[in-house]
Amino acid sequence: MRRRARVGGGICNLTYFVIPAKAGIQYDGPMEKRPFVYILASQRNGTLYTGVTSDLPKRIGQHKQGEISGFTKKHNVHLLVWFESHETMDAAITREKQIKDWQRSWKLDLIEKTNPDWHDLYEDIC
Repeated sequence: MRRRARVGGGICNLTYFVIPAKAGIQYDGPMEKRPFVYILASQRNGTLYTGVTSDLPKRIGQHKQGEISGFTKKHNVHLLVWFESHETMDAAITREKQIKDWQRSWKLDLIEKTNPDWHDLYEDIC
């Protein structure tokens, strides 16, 4: 099911979907102002970045536009390849730290389980 919503001055098409790490749980709220952990990639099997945000479409848009200086801008890491929703920001931050401590191969497995073609998921959320 798709619907349109205003995000950061633009219009995004939002999709209801199954949250990757919590298979079977349907996401039924707006993408804005909900804690998310996400992984960006420069390309398939390329450089990875793990982050956390309360406004996923806006934050990924900022990465794509180069508005966030630092690692992602320097290494051209802008493809949204994985994300999951959390009930609280504390839970999302805990999960982000957990994933950042993982071996690279574990992160690749996480991405491959739900996004084997490394599709840019930003197109699905915005």
